[in-house]
Amino acid sequence: MAHRILIVDDSAAIRQCLRSSIELQKDLQVCGEAENGESAVARVKELTPDLVILDLQMPVMNGLDAARRIAQIAPHLPMLMFTMYSSEYLVTEARAAGIKDVFSKSAGVPDGLISAIQEILGSEGGSENASRNSAMTLTKATHPNA
Repeated sequence: MAHRILIVDDSAAIRQCLRSSIELQKDLQVCGEAENGESAVARVKELTPDLVILDLQMPVMNGLDAARRIAQIAPHLPMLMFTMYSSEYLVTEARAAGIKDVFSKSAGVPDGLISAIQEILGSEGGSENASRNSAMTLTKATHPNA
């Protein structure tokens, strides 16, 4: 059975890019999408995903506030942040909000994001078109010692 992932980003193009990369993995599927933090909270309640990927800057409710609310209603639900912003402060705030790791959008969908999803969910990975062979690379937003 595939692990279910909720994608939360205000950009439809980013959501589609993430969906395409995730669905290349035989053991991962996107169960839904949301375009802001408030919708994300509602979708978590409705869809009960296995993992949530959140953007930081979104209208209505940002990713950190959404993560805090999601952590209250689903305390064991793992969350990752995929954002244009990267700093040690953001990583610290994200982790305090319940987010496991932060990845930068600056290089497209990074292999590290897919690897982190698989590691968190304990999935085996494997795809017909392995994402590591794509032109997309990882720029991890976390501090090496964090």
